[in-house]
Amino acid sequence: MSFAICIVTHNSRRELATLLDSIDQQLTVRPQLICADSGSTDDSAALARERGAEVVVMDGNPGFGAANNAALTLVTEPVTVLLNPDCRLVDAGIERLAAAAADHRALIAPRLLNEDGSVQDSAHPLPGGRDAYLAALTVPRLLPRRLREQLQPFRGEHQLTVGWAIGACITARTQLLRELGPFSADDFLYAEDLDLCLRARALAIPTIFEPAVTLIHSGQHASRSMSDADRFNLQAARRREVIGDQLGPGAVARDDRSQELTFKLRALVGRDKGRNQLRLAALRKAQKRSS
Repeated sequence: MSFAICIVTHNSRRELATLLDSIDQQLTVRPQLICADSGSTDDSAALARERGAEVVVMDGNPGFGAANNAALTLVTEPVTVLLNPDCRLVDAGIERLAAAAADHRALIAPRLLNEDGSVQDSAHPLPGGRDAYLAALTVPRLLPRRLREQLQPFRGEHQLTVGWAIGACITARTQLLRELGPFSADDFLYAEDLDLCLRARALAIPTIFEPAVTLIHSGQHASRSMSDADRFNLQAARRREVIGDQLGPGAVARDDRSQELTFKLRALVGRDKGRNQLRLAALRKAQKRSS
């Protein structure tokens, strides 16, 4: 199965080198490699060229959405993998994702793992639903499998349709991604994956979580220079903006309540207390700003 990999870089040389090494080591078929460099001051673009990628250098730093859109214009293969530079392949799994994407009108996302092998919460139910309240009030990993996977699909062991998935690795037919945009050119950072999946859902295009394929995702590369408070503030504002645009104000209000309940209860029981207090403060700040 021939496919393309699109990578957006911004001062990503170290992560990009590791990713490209894993592509060379793990894949049986050489994909079309395209790198969109968004305002790097290191030699990310030069490294990509040296390793055989087609490179488009963006004017300034327009952000993740515009850079991905520019990369997609160069794709000549029928299937495209949108892949963050802070990912690492552990096997040839994305070849299976590409083959599945060729046969389905869907967005397909793999399981993402942290560097220590633990599972990332990378697949989620639809925002603003009742599931979020139940997840906040229970310990989902202790629930029966079917209910656990409904509340926390990232823990699932079987392929399932989800509300949305983290965009560190999204695979789909190239033409389908082009029909979707895939991103708004205004999507500089955060919630671009949520926006993509919700817009696809509105067109009856599902997001499918495929846990049989795994990738390592170190995470937070794009925002590593930001403080936790600044990052949570931006995440909260962007989440509310996207949910409002795609699902309406009622969904925003329901999602706000479930998020607030989640952060409060986690802080109360001492689970990442400081970070959850910061998330709660960021949510309230975003609510106040939009009121």
